[in-house]
Amino acid sequence: LDFMKITAEVLASFKPAKVFNQNQNVINSMDFSADGSLLITASDDESMQIYNTENGVFERTLYSKKYGVDLIRFTHAPNTVICASKNNWDETIRYLSIHDNRYLRYFKGHRDRVVSLNMCPVNDTFISGSLDGTVRLWDLRTTNCQGILRMRHEASSFIGHSVAASFDPSGMIMAVAMGKNTMKLYDTRMYDKGPFSTFNLQHESDLYWYNMQFCNDGKLVLLTTQEGIIVVDSYHGNLVRHIPMHSDYPLEASFTPDGQFILCGTSNGIVNVWGSTSGKLTAVWRSETSHPGPVGRVLFNPQKMMAASACSQVAFGSLTCNYQECPHLFLYTKRCKG
Repeated sequence: LDFMKITAEVLASFKPAKVFNQNQNVINSMDFSADGSLLITASDDESMQIYNTENGVFERTLYSKKYGVDLIRFTHAPNTVICASKNNWDETIRYLSIHDNRYLRYFKGHRDRVVSLNMCPVNDTFISGSLDGTVRLWDLRTTNCQGILRMRHEASSFIGHSVAASFDPSGMIMAVAMGKNTMKLYDTRMYDKGPFSTFNLQHESDLYWYNMQFCNDGKLVLLTTQEGIIVVDSYHGNLVRHIPMHSDYPLEASFTPDGQFILCGTSNGIVNVWGSTSGKLTAVWRSETSHPGPVGRVLFNPQKMMAASACSQVAFGSLTCNYQECPHLFLYTKRCKG
């Protein structure tokens, strides 16, 4: 990772290096390619924006006018992505070549909005969760669904992003949070046998899931909820840390690549950085060009000392964003001395 260790001091030195204003509406998702060379964003204005992180420039715009676009994720190749629809009538997941803006495959099966979508880190399978109460396993090489988990709870009765599903770094375990304060772990080779672990997260209120992420060593699971950030021990299900946050707008947190820190936007246009296990506020990313509204998405580049944040703007270096009035992306990088 740019041959530099991620420390509290390094993160405290992050400043916006680039600010992009390509969108007319909220940026609903974004992802870095595995090699860190590209960033792609999806917006409620039915566009996808591609940025080159090598030189910090905007490259081009792709459109999905018919279906809209949400939950965009790079596959293991930097020229293809998967994404969900963002409309009221189609629940198909699409496999898209961003080289020529051509759909390669369609994955049909969900009967309600897809609210969780993640690639397996080691192969071409991916997992999707929907408000129809199911979690599905897929393979990029075939349109046939590879497996279905039908959850007991009526997911459509939950508020917002009520399903979260993801793979651990080995790709052998998938975690599913669906239902009130419950997370289940499945062996991907025998998921039909049921979960091998079920964790009931103790909390005074019912939690609704916005997103889920394993840290890179697989020891911790990060869950963003309407009550804030939950960090769970993936082996025993113990609550490691609860970082309270309250916002009417869904804010999705993420780990740094080493898993030592958590990044999350705020409703007032800044980005906070906490210690993953200590819960200590380590850094606050703000500047004169901070987002004027909620920063819904924040991601750290997997290969470079760089982060991005988005609302309707995008920022490189560190990232902030607004969700209605301000389509911006920020890129943050470490501030050099001298």
